[in-house]
Amino acid sequence: MASRYQLSAEMQSFVKQCALFQPADDSLSEMRVAYDALCRYFTPPLPAGLQVTELALPVAGRAIPLRLYRPAADRPPAGWPCVLYLHGGGWMLGGLDSHVVIAAPLALQCAAAVLVVDYRLAPEHVFPAAFEDCLAVWDALRLDGLGLGIDTARVVVAGDSAGGNLAAALCLAARGRPGPPLCGQALLYPALAAVPTEPAASEHADAPLLSRADMRYYLAQYAADPALHADPRLAPLAAGDLSALPPAFVAVAEYDPLRDDGLLYVQRLRAQGIAAECHVGHGLLHGCLRFWPQGRETARMYQALRDAIRRMLAAQP
Repeated sequence: MASRYQLSAEMQSFVKQCALFQPADDSLSEMRVAYDALCRYFTPPLPAGLQVTELALPVAGRAIPLRLYRPAADRPPAGWPCVLYLHGGGWMLGGLDSHVVIAAPLALQCAAAVLVVDYRLAPEHVFPAAFEDCLAVWDALRLDGLGLGIDTARVVVAGDSAGGNLAAALCLAARGRPGPPLCGQALLYPALAAVPTEPAASEHADAPLLSRADMRYYLAQYAADPALHADPRLAPLAAGDLSALPPAFVAVAEYDPLRDDGLLYVQRLRAQGIAAECHVGHGLLHGCLRFWPQGRETARMYQALRDAIRRMLAAQP
């Protein structure tokens, strides 16, 4: 399958390494075991000079686990600028450890606090549970920085895949709420529609690492009822109005059935007069940023993400 996509040596290596981690069977527990093992495999040692803090936000008789990465340095006078990071995994997989390779280095490279959210997963917790957890964290963060010395006027929300979906949905929900607004959104190959946007959805329906059938499966676990599929909290592209959203950076992979979700989102934001930058990872596959420490094109995408977040955090409110 991979050969028909004329993958670079970089992406061929990524696909081969990912293939080492297959579930023992089709049960949810084995899917999670395999995914967690894959994530550990692609996670390098934490960079030096990083402080890591485990936290939990009490919400309605339970707690949302959080992890904070920040430079081991004196806090800036106005507080730490912050990246609120929402991980991918089809709303079913992943957690605080799954996207360290993306989230942790941003703390040093952007001189910021990076707050990762361990939202509830499907199918045990269906839509809108994941979204509600992310919104609860944002609501607490924007009020007082969670007591973490965060500059609430300097917060960018970021996420990959399903996390990009949650980040875009959070931007819609955050419009007009009291307190400082989000100062940016950084989305990595996001899922933004219940039915992926054409023509990429058909052109890359059987792409390696994420197929259109995979997306149908994930959506069925998270939001099986078709009546929910026009809800912007699930499908941000279903929102009729994308005005007054924060500036955006959207990275997409060329060989990804979700590619045109991101491209359409950028187009619609620009039509509303919102600054929206798009990075197209030529020859790349969904989930590729996990490979950025090993690859050239994936490193270019990561650098574009880092530079965009830096600009968003530095912009005057």
